[in-house]
Amino acid sequence: MPAYAPVHEVEGVYEKYAEHYANRLLTKNKLFTAHHEKYYGADFKYTDFVPMFKAEYFNPDQWTDLFERAGAKYVVLTSKHHDGFALWPSKESDGYNSVALGPKRDLAGELTEAVRKKGLHMGFYYSLLEWDRPLYSAATLNQWVDTHMIPQMKDLVNRYKPEVIFSDGEWDYPSKDLKSESFLAWLYNESPVKENVVVNDRWGKETRSKHGDYYTTEYDLVHNEKGIGDQKTHPWEESRGIGTSYGYNQFETAEDYFSSKQLIDLLIDKVSNGGNLLLNIGPQANGLIPVVMQERLLDMGKWLKVNGEAIYGTQAWAGAAANNNKDLAFTQKGDTLFALLKQWPVAGFEIKGVKKVGKVSLLGTEVKVQHKLKGDRLQISVAAADFAKLPAQHAWVFKIMPLP
Repeated sequence: MPAYAPVHEVEGVYEKYAEHYANRLLTKNKLFTAHHEKYYGADFKYTDFVPMFKAEYFNPDQWTDLFERAGAKYVVLTSKHHDGFALWPSKESDGYNSVALGPKRDLAGELTEAVRKKGLHMGFYYSLLEWDRPLYSAATLNQWVDTHMIPQMKDLVNRYKPEVIFSDGEWDYPSKDLKSESFLAWLYNESPVKENVVVNDRWGKETRSKHGDYYTTEYDLVHNEKGIGDQKTHPWEESRGIGTSYGYNQFETAEDYFSSKQLIDLLIDKVSNGGNLLLNIGPQANGLIPVVMQERLLDMGKWLKVNGEAIYGTQAWAGAAANNNKDLAFTQKGDTLFALLKQWPVAGFEIKGVKKVGKVSLLGTEVKVQHKLKGDRLQISVAAADFAKLPAQHAWVFKIMPLP
């Protein structure tokens, strides 16, 4: 809620996530404690921020309209982060939630309803840990899991029926101690979403990149010794903010935000490597999404409107490794290959590993694409004069159809 984190290293200390503010105070991080005492006072508790969180301008229909225009297919809301504040009337939160305090609204329920009205899929992020909860300790972990964590997760599922569950905060204890198998057995066999829910890989300190319907990275950080960026055999997803933090950080500058071009390149990199992109936005305490974030989302949506065929429902192409060009990526859908270029190919380009080709086109245009197959090398070129007429900028997609 204070929307603070240093975006660059100061005196050898760098803690970029604004949403970790409460824990930085608990662990006496000097950058956070100095900021807190200067602007709020030593006696101001983290929970004293709650009345400032009013979300008075939160309009779930406006949010979901933005998400749809951005080209999103699913939405994942942080239902409860590591500070324990729940965005629904959770009995286990002991009144520390958005219905009892602050906004006095069921933010999770309102957004879920709006998302489904748009035909999008709804999911929730949920933290298994809470930093300042007395029961969350090794001595009382069993009680924590049985009386708080699992009942709270079941309540979230029963109320809102999410299709995605992004668990987090699993790194302190193994999945056996967190009784993750017990919860997941209920989820897959008894819950109201047993037929269509998917979960990630964060269910115990040993589980990342080993268990789950999909694996997760964040800011390209993997949390295991091998990495998953080149593993195309298991679904995975990169999550990150548009800036340096997930939560809103009022101290980020224009230079700290990814440009529209960088975000589209990021999307191409992840999808062409077999993954999804979960792009985070950090709303302000008043419920409004910062304009710079809206702009980036809308730019991505414009690009996807032209080139989404090369993103949605595609998979990585096995022949990509033979092509050593950092500006060229590939996706595949059935027998159709898509070549995604991050820079306009003024002099044309070549694709190795193509054995048969019928038609080559540039998505969103009627531009004539010249192509020639020499052995297994496909050479493609487009007249430079056509560039100004293209409906999409930032990156371009060539659709390569097989022979009929």
